[in-house]
Amino acid sequence: MLAVLTADQQHSRTGPDRVPDTLDRLAGVPQLRGFERTAGDEFQGVLDDPAALARALELLLRSGEWNVGLGFGPVDLPLPPSTRAGSGPAFLHAREAVTAAKSSPWRLRVVDGTGAGPARALETTLWLWAAVLARRTPRGWEVAELVDAGGLSYEEAGRRLGITQSAVSQRAQAAGIVEGRRARELVTYLATQLIDPPGDHHDA
Repeated sequence: MLAVLTADQQHSRTGPDRVPDTLDRLAGVPQLRGFERTAGDEFQGVLDDPAALARALELLLRSGEWNVGLGFGPVDLPLPPSTRAGSGPAFLHAREAVTAAKSSPWRLRVVDGTGAGPARALETTLWLWAAVLARRTPRGWEVAELVDAGGLSYEEAGRRLGITQSAVSQRAQAAGIVEGRRARELVTYLATQLIDPPGDHHDA
């Protein structure tokens, strides 16, 4: 089973096209078949790495600009080079998910055809993670990028930002950095229950 992630831009008729910039940001995330525009303000990618999936989802949740549909399941083999040409249950589930996301909490849904088990747990975790990320201010993200993503200590982050270690700690607590890290770990773990081991499909 693989993950197909489909994202549809919110308020696309009244806002700028955010697909190119978002695809650039996602370029550093490992993908089995690359994210690419599929139609209008929508893009899609195929992933087989749970940790990479969590990274992609965090980026989309942070922006708050997307309806996100995540479909898990088999794909028709051989998997074509272009994501747009792919087919199979995982793609159908992703389409169902992104449609349902438009009227769902945090504009995100997960579908694997069962509606239970790890997929439901993953969806619930993603909603809770989204709630944590939504409360972060720009200053909170500034600290998160240094401490969480960058691996700096609070003391090192404070020197980088020109503030005290205590101020970094306060920002980190307000930003829910510890909770966010745990959520990312849980998302990765649950995704491993839904994705085949990495590498099984690279030669498809």
